[in-house]
Amino acid sequence: MNRGIGLGMIRNLAQRVVAPLDPPLMAIAGLLLLLSIGVMGSASPERLNAQLINVAVALVVMRVVAQVPPQRLMHLAVPVYLAGVLLLIAVALFGDVSKGARRWLNLGFMRVQPSELMKIAMPLLLAWFFQQREAMPRLRDFGIAALIVLLPVALIARQPDLGTAILVLAAGFYVIFFAGLSWKIIIGLAVSALAVAPLAWNLLHDYQRNRIITLFDPEKDPLGKGFHIIQSTIAIGSGGIFGKGWREGTQAQLEFIPERHTDFIFAVFSEEFGLFGNLALLALYAMLIGRGLMIAANAATLFSRLLASAVTLIFFTYAFVNMGMVSGILPVVGVPLPLISYGGTAMVTLFIGIGILMSIHGHRMLVQK
Repeated sequence: MNRGIGLGMIRNLAQRVVAPLDPPLMAIAGLLLLLSIGVMGSASPERLNAQLINVAVALVVMRVVAQVPPQRLMHLAVPVYLAGVLLLIAVALFGDVSKGARRWLNLGFMRVQPSELMKIAMPLLLAWFFQQREAMPRLRDFGIAALIVLLPVALIARQPDLGTAILVLAAGFYVIFFAGLSWKIIIGLAVSALAVAPLAWNLLHDYQRNRIITLFDPEKDPLGKGFHIIQSTIAIGSGGIFGKGWREGTQAQLEFIPERHTDFIFAVFSEEFGLFGNLALLALYAMLIGRGLMIAANAATLFSRLLASAVTLIFFTYAFVNMGMVSGILPVVGVPLPLISYGGTAMVTLFIGIGILMSIHGHRMLVQK
């Protein structure tokens, strides 16, 4: 009898641990993590242990977030957003300067990058905002939402950190779009953006203008500003159809690829695993995005639908921008390859997003009741 009770307790505990987790989403994320560990062992073996620690921490955080009901997430939206904005202001006033940018805040026992928090805080607050106006959001509401987006984006761009600013802007735009923003307004904004682009050019830092110029003519400075793009495109092209094999890529092993463990890890992957490897990676990202959108479509509330949609498309933005810049079709803006690149902050942020998706999926029936 005691044995039966013990087995029952273990079974119930196991069910509580696994219940909020979405098996398809977990399987896709797990395969991407395996690829991350494999390519890290080639690109930067000395960082492999640190990456394993990053992955472990991220999985624990994901598990915790997955247990938080969407109603609780909605209550956290305003304080999390305000905390993120205050931290960004603190970075502007007291942040550490590294490589000409003020992006980090030293808390004494650790350094944090508050801009990463805004990738989650932004869609969280906007989803809450439109949930309060579920009946029929007005044009004024979309204007307020735009101001909510632009405040942290401006603070992040000032650091300067154009890559993160683009990701936060995209996260906010996705929520506003799915909340019902008219296509006429979107087209009008796009035309207006093109019209003011020449003026915006003067607001860019010198290194940002150089990155755009280098995109169109990397051979102008092959050993300087164009070195990143030239070496990464050589690596991608030399991989061919089947790749050179794990740890056999000459561009990576001879250290011609800069930042090969972070922003340019896709070049290492392409050289070693070729076109077939890239297609497999794209298929995993497509399945991840598809699963996320399916969770969004089946969500019980407007808040959950908007949040799940935005979080899912953040993964798309990460992958599209990173692969685009490494392939030489977008300027270099410093965006990691999601769940593959080395880095603790970005890894944890992305797994918070996966945890949110699991929470929305796991608690959908409870919400409906």
